[in-house]
Amino acid sequence: MSEKDLEKEVKETLDKETKEAKADSTAKEEVKEENPCEVIAKLEADLEEWKSSYTRKLAEFQNFTKRKENEVAEMKKYASEGIITKLLDNIDNLERAEQASAETKNFDALVEGVNMILRNLRNLLTEEGVEELEAAEGVKFNPYEHQAMMTENVEDLDNDVIVKVFQKGYKLKGKVIRPAMVTVNKK
Repeated sequence: MSEKDLEKEVKETLDKETKEAKADSTAKEEVKEENPCEVIAKLEADLEEWKSSYTRKLAEFQNFTKRKENEVAEMKKYASEGIITKLLDNIDNLERAEQASAETKNFDALVEGVNMILRNLRNLLTEEGVEELEAAEGVKFNPYEHQAMMTENVEDLDNDVIVKVFQKGYKLKGKVIRPAMVTVNKK
């Protein structure tokens, strides 16, 4: 860098600093020129504006919260509507099967109708994400899926194995909603 370039750069820096100093002193003079009462009044007006804005935003948020709570309550209230409608179809079918068997006195037709409705109900549960838990003789006891009602000592079976199932268990989308009630082998 040449000497002229260095002088030019120093001069520009000094000019810039001088302009900034003048701007700062002008701003200070402007502040000094304002009356302290005017400054306080201006700050109080700003404070009132902020308070008003805060109050409006708070009210808007509270209204939003109440509206969302009402929407959630409404959704919960009618959440089971779809599955109930599907169940009503099966109830209608059961009533028809009962009427038909009463008129014809045909027990086999009644059993066939009930089996058909049972298949429909199982399909409905599967569509809704319900699965039957594995619980059968010889299956290892799982305390997260099975509820031991009794214990037996069966020599032919291993320890902690299901001997008998009293009631099937189910899970909904991976969560156990009813454990299987079983008898467990204990030696």
